[in-house]
Amino acid sequence: MKLEVVVVPVADVDRAKNFYKALGWREDADFAAGADFRVVQLTPPGSACSVIFGTGVTSAVPGSAQGLHLVVTDIEAARAELADGGADVSEVFHDAGGVFHHAGTGGRVAGPAPDHKSYGSFASFSDPDGNGWLLQEITTRLPGR
Repeated sequence: MKLEVVVVPVADVDRAKNFYKALGWREDADFAAGADFRVVQLTPPGSACSVIFGTGVTSAVPGSAQGLHLVVTDIEAARAELADGGADVSEVFHDAGGVFHHAGTGGRVAGPAPDHKSYGSFASFSDPDGNGWLLQEITTRLPGR
């Protein structure tokens, strides 16, 4: 099984589409079937999983998707690329517990994980509706991955 699509709830489809496209995401589809249904699919660079949003696609509240992860091999470069595309990206941080980030901003320590430990460095941003994204730096995968 492969995760291929994640639905992201948005209030303004064109605003969301423009935001993600400015970040360099590839537009895969934009289909409408009347005024009550439109689906837009975009894919982050290098990803096998896409996001879908639109009109009549989900009953979830716009901005309610949180903790969506984008895995990168160089957190600083990815952060800069997103900022250049218009995203308001946090500074790089790691978690005080050193394992995984806490929900929200609790437990954040400024700067990358010590020695840029794989899985340990993060940066965050939100789309215009408040859907929350995290960059996670992974340089060496855990066994089995």
